[in-house]
Amino acid sequence: MNITCEISSAAIVFRDTKSYSMISITQAQLVRGTKTLLDETSLTIYPGHKVGLVGANGTGKSSLLALIMGHISLDKGEIGLPSGWQIATVAQETPALEVSALEYVIDGDVEYRELEAQLAKAQSDDNGNAIALLHGKIDAIGGYAIHSRAASLLAGLGFSEAEQSNPVKSFSGGWRMRLNLAQALLCRSDLLLLDEPTNHLDLDTMYWLEGWIKAYQGTLILISHDRDFIDGIVSEIVHVENTKLNYYKGNYTAFERIRAERMAQQQVAFERQQKERAHMQSFVDRFRYKASKAKQAQSRLKALERMTELLPSQADSPFHMAFREPDALPNPLVTMEQVSVGYGDKEILKSVHLNLVPGARIGLLGRNGAGKSTLIKLLSEELSPMKGKYETNPGLNIGYFAQHQLESLRLDDSPLQHLTRLAPIHREQELRNFLGGYGFNGDMVLSPVRPFSGGEKARLVLALLVWQRPNLLLLDEPTNHLDLEMRHALTMALQSFEGAMIIVSHDRHLLRLSCSDYYLVDGGQVCSFDGDLDDYHQWLLDAAKAAAKVEVNLDAKPAQDKKLQKRLEAELRQKLSPMRKIQLKLEKDQEKANSRLAEIEEMLGDMALYEAENKDKLTQVLNERTKLTQAVEESEMEWLDVQESIEEIELEVRSAI
Repeated sequence: MNITCEISSAAIVFRDTKSYSMISITQAQLVRGTKTLLDETSLTIYPGHKVGLVGANGTGKSSLLALIMGHISLDKGEIGLPSGWQIATVAQETPALEVSALEYVIDGDVEYRELEAQLAKAQSDDNGNAIALLHGKIDAIGGYAIHSRAASLLAGLGFSEAEQSNPVKSFSGGWRMRLNLAQALLCRSDLLLLDEPTNHLDLDTMYWLEGWIKAYQGTLILISHDRDFIDGIVSEIVHVENTKLNYYKGNYTAFERIRAERMAQQQVAFERQQKERAHMQSFVDRFRYKASKAKQAQSRLKALERMTELLPSQADSPFHMAFREPDALPNPLVTMEQVSVGYGDKEILKSVHLNLVPGARIGLLGRNGAGKSTLIKLLSEELSPMKGKYETNPGLNIGYFAQHQLESLRLDDSPLQHLTRLAPIHREQELRNFLGGYGFNGDMVLSPVRPFSGGEKARLVLALLVWQRPNLLLLDEPTNHLDLEMRHALTMALQSFEGAMIIVSHDRHLLRLSCSDYYLVDGGQVCSFDGDLDDYHQWLLDAAKAAAKVEVNLDAKPAQDKKLQKRLEAELRQKLSPMRKIQLKLEKDQEKANSRLAEIEEMLGDMALYEAENKDKLTQVLNERTKLTQAVEESEMEWLDVQESIEEIELEVRSAI
């Protein structure tokens, strides 16, 4: 492979010595250490396509991204990328910098920063020609809107306006990863590589990110363990299995269905599939006739029917997780009346009324910072109630999972040593068998925890939790770092859990299949939410619209001012009329361009276009798409400039009335 690259913090520009119009991997072999990840396998990814990269941990998904970025090389075969493509990816480390979050995100656009520095020097030298030239270059790359674009990205990822001015070093690790994600999204890229972008995100931010990626017009390769997130974005799947890159047309659901059909041909897999379907049916029967939750029950039944179809594709999962029957199921487990809780003297939640009984299956919804984790910490006894009635049953046995608990593992001890401390009188083979269901087999069960990945540590914490037979489960983002197979095993296990559970998760699939009730945490209150996750998404959209709504308030004035008010209103309409016409024309132009772009995307979906005899036509189509995309962006910026002028005039008139 003859490729050179220029590396920046979030973008890589490739200069290829050969002519490629697509990502092409041919007869590839990739060996890392003693393990062969790829062997005699080929793959083609066409421009503008969105591809999901799936496969078990350790099969080489992240290595494939590193290969595309030029960080590693093939041991055999060839890889080619289109000449001059700019690749954006998420940095894995964020230094503790003094620079603000907003400026850090803008630093990701290296070309803009270079032009900015050149402009400052030209202005210092009073070089008029250079100043004019540089202004043109900055305008051409959208540099004059970069601050607003960066602020919009940060807002979408959960940063308040005030937080955007805070130094990078003031944020925790999870929030720094969001900054790195914002950097990658800000870059003007032809290819976007995302490796688990939803880790450290909450549900509302997930919805925002999904919408952003859907609108992205470049080529996308996505690694994610969130099946609903993949389903909503990609139209092609590449499954890394047995050292091969196996291509499937369609989203993740289609991939599972096709793969399930193949696996169903194997008798052993089929028998196991039937057992899991029976297990799922018992769960469906449990909630089918719950009249008080008709809408949620209907939504969950649809999801369960869908999951039933997909189960065979998981028949080879190495994980076999099942909750042990609790020693007791007292009723109620927890009683709360008019409870307030918070930190120090600051109340976060007020007047909480919630009774937890065996069989309660609650999903907590709410925007970031609303208090979901605060409620979990109250129930886990990490926080004490500030006031109100809070009573727990003497037989309460809490199983609490949160990401910070991974840090409580003894790094020099093995999984078997961790479990032996909880079960000193049990036989070693029994403990080994139990840990095997969580993927700790062979030498791994005796290996120190220190080098384990985040997913492996999370599996161990879950195993230790399950062993203790809890009757109240508190799960705060339990699927972070877990792969698809372990998420499936956890979801299956939760179906048969007999105690009460409260879940905070951005994994919509887990929530849909595990929760029969949703509670909304908002405005310091905890209230039952009458709806499903689709309704919650709409609630988020409506709340965002309400928060962003700005009205021109031309309230009636006293009688003596009415004449002045009418005159100023007439002047306002006269001033705004030509601007409104400009906006209308821009909107029509954008609609026409977007319609053509949709036609082009449909053309690009035709595989015949990529054949050798159609090379000139493909180049023409791609050039037209680039020009139209730039035209739409310029038109949108012009529309925003006009809108800003309109708002300034409205503000001026309003202050005069």
